[in-house]
Amino acid sequence: MTDPAPAIFFDDAKGKLAPLRDLRPMSEVRTGALTTRERICRTFNLSTAALFVQTPHTTIAAELVGPDIPINVVPEIDPPLLVINARCPLPLDVFEQLEPGQAATEAESGDLVAARVTADQARALLAGDPPDLDTATIEDRVLISRPWHVRTFRDACIDADLPLLSQSLPATTDPAGCCHFGDHPLLIAQGATIFPASIFDTTNGAIAIHPGATVRPGATIVGPASIGPGSTVLDKAFIKANTAVGPVCKVAGEIGGTIIQAHSNKGHDGHLGDAWLGEWVNLGAGTTNSNLLNTYGEVTAVAEPGGPRERTGETFFGCVLGDHVKAAISTRIMTGSIVHTGAMWAATAPITGCVDRFAWATDAGIKPYRTDRFLDVMRTSMGRRKIEPSDAYTARVRALAEISK
Repeated sequence: MTDPAPAIFFDDAKGKLAPLRDLRPMSEVRTGALTTRERICRTFNLSTAALFVQTPHTTIAAELVGPDIPINVVPEIDPPLLVINARCPLPLDVFEQLEPGQAATEAESGDLVAARVTADQARALLAGDPPDLDTATIEDRVLISRPWHVRTFRDACIDADLPLLSQSLPATTDPAGCCHFGDHPLLIAQGATIFPASIFDTTNGAIAIHPGATVRPGATIVGPASIGPGSTVLDKAFIKANTAVGPVCKVAGEIGGTIIQAHSNKGHDGHLGDAWLGEWVNLGAGTTNSNLLNTYGEVTAVAEPGGPRERTGETFFGCVLGDHVKAAISTRIMTGSIVHTGAMWAATAPITGCVDRFAWATDAGIKPYRTDRFLDVMRTSMGRRKIEPSDAYTARVRALAEISK
């Protein structure tokens, strides 16, 4: 295999995407079984030469990707760089087709999707002084600009991911005492634990079980699906198609068409469908969301507090729950709800519409979550997974809380 070609992923800060990127750059959002950057790099054998992120993300981005990937610096590289908009989750053919000096934009928005440029041209481009490039337009929507677009691109992303995962996860013989039917592969990593009486349906797509994952007795998983490293599918869970559970999560009940970033718990009965969950989300027992209107019509949603209600283009769309969202037992989440970072819902009324960051909702009303109290709870919940939030992470959370007051 040839050496990976260099690529730079940039977050242009466009769109209304706060629940997805409050605590991570867009390249690191899990948009399928993989993050956007993982998917594109694996598909085209690319190395990450640098990330360009917005200023509030500079330090936490460096912590996420490690010291080997420069942040907001174009390295001295001789071959042309492929510069990719981190809001583009799909591995587009145009990434391979671009010649040096060429670029592609999205027709609807006019936003840059990708360009193949020299290092000097990349510096100018990312500094807001784009060089003169031969530019083509992409007629289809290819950039995420609203939270519900993770639902729009979900199936195509998962379909792209599972063949990539098959390169590292072996197709295995059926686990002892389990039922497996369907012609697509069942990919089970060494070190995963599969209990007897589990059911795997690969009729319509592969299933990937990653290292350290556990599937408890009586669980049913329908492909295409992915269960991330260290995650647990609890007893009698029903994991439906197009679900991708990130690392170190616990899931139970009925879950379908849902992407979970990482470190989140839905450990009890209740329905979760056509949803995206960030990190450190916890859903109390019996929490249930609706993903279909009684009218069977197009779902509308509000991306940010005070914003307009917009058409999503989706008939099935449940919710987007940002990082550190907590829901009390028996919480109802209505179709198309968008809940921003750090909100805590303990009201008997259902979640509906758009819930602001760090909202503390009870039957007495909604008030701001006290920042110091939130940080105490955050440290406790992360500590249960033996993770200590860094100073940079804590500072970013505190800054978001201050913005929301």
